[in-house]
Amino acid sequence: MEIVIKLSQFLLSLSLLIILHELGHFIPAKLFKTRVEKFYLFFDVKYSLIKKKIGETEYGIGWLPLGGYVKISGMIDESMDKEQMALPPQPWEFRSKPAWQRLIIMLGGVTVNFILAFIIYIGMAFVYGDTYVANADLTDGLLIESKAMTNAGFKTGDKIIAVDGEKVVKFDNDVNMKIIMGKQVLIDRNGAEQTIKMPIDFVDQLSKQEKGPLVTIRMPFVIGAVAAESPNKTLVPKDIILSLNGQKTKYFDEAKTVLLNNKNKTIIAVVLRNHKEMPIPVQVNAAGKLGVQMGGLEIESLEKLGYYKVSKQEFGFLESIPFGIEKGKNQLLGYGKQLKMIFNPETKAYKQVGGFAAIFNIFPNTWSWEVFWNITALLSIMLGVMNLLPIPALDGGHVMFLLYEIISGKKPSDKFLENAQMVGFVLLITLLLFANGNDIYKAIVGR
Repeated sequence: MEIVIKLSQFLLSLSLLIILHELGHFIPAKLFKTRVEKFYLFFDVKYSLIKKKIGETEYGIGWLPLGGYVKISGMIDESMDKEQMALPPQPWEFRSKPAWQRLIIMLGGVTVNFILAFIIYIGMAFVYGDTYVANADLTDGLLIESKAMTNAGFKTGDKIIAVDGEKVVKFDNDVNMKIIMGKQVLIDRNGAEQTIKMPIDFVDQLSKQEKGPLVTIRMPFVIGAVAAESPNKTLVPKDIILSLNGQKTKYFDEAKTVLLNNKNKTIIAVVLRNHKEMPIPVQVNAAGKLGVQMGGLEIESLEKLGYYKVSKQEFGFLESIPFGIEKGKNQLLGYGKQLKMIFNPETKAYKQVGGFAAIFNIFPNTWSWEVFWNITALLSIMLGVMNLLPIPALDGGHVMFLLYEIISGKKPSDKFLENAQMVGFVLLITLLLFANGNDIYKAIVGR
């Protein structure tokens, strides 16, 4: 069932993004009276799953879910329709339209992608608001379990003050991405500030460890389940361990240290059960564990227990607009930084480029509309930026040649555009093979 939920989210998000992107080309093409021969979700190599011709356009769904397309008459694109291009230009063809109209048609797809992302972020702000823990309220610092973070010089209990000079005001998922993209991080350790310079190959180091967040808020030791073979049957799910062997253990990382120091011993654990504290003898095994599985608490429950103060900001419709725009802008700039890292060989970030499997794995196994829309907005930005790259066969390649034509007043020959399209197509196939090859490699080696 989990795989069905994951796959449903993946296909729904991908279909939505493809259809809206292609509509971005379709609508201005129709407005400028340019004939659109096909409008397809997914590729119809050899045959279509569904197709229906309405007017001059054939609408359909292909069987190969690697994207989608609109086929515009008189345009040199992936169809490489040389027979049509050999005929005299017709008034309804793309090549007969003024350069500025062709430019608008080509920019339509990425424009819709960016607008969609901003609309989603605005809508999410209006519907869900913004829930977070203020960075200033993390008085005991953060949990650092990532080996790459430890190697860089971070320790549990550190407080993140700023990344690349930008002050961290609230702790949310964006903090981890800021650290990954950052060059230096200002921290507070035991009341003293210090700057940690991030390794140039930090992303590559992350790839060599188990997946997980770089930094998280510190959590109490909550019993999730007791193993059948565990000797500590007096512990029950939802118990919160407050101290071990007389040492206060407010957080799990503190309890872990105490347990490792008391292997093969019986010690007293003070637990919070049904709002009451009670001492319970527990046996620590040779591995420094209790034979239990750690549970979790919702952030609201942590607030009630006095661990964290949760801030929630709600927005009216008009208030959600600037917040959503700011969120979209930050995500756009962040993705630009990621691309910059990928194209810098020193970072070795190119090793983490993923294909469809990587995108599929972004989606969770449980359905959450908030998570779904957040991922879809990010993917929309990624799709827009990638399509703007000045590679022939991508929208950005067409835009590059159109700008040359507008500035110079000279239109590249059809032969040149055909050759450029072929070069771009080969390059895209190479990138596609590389990205999906990375996915296969990671699946094989387990990274």
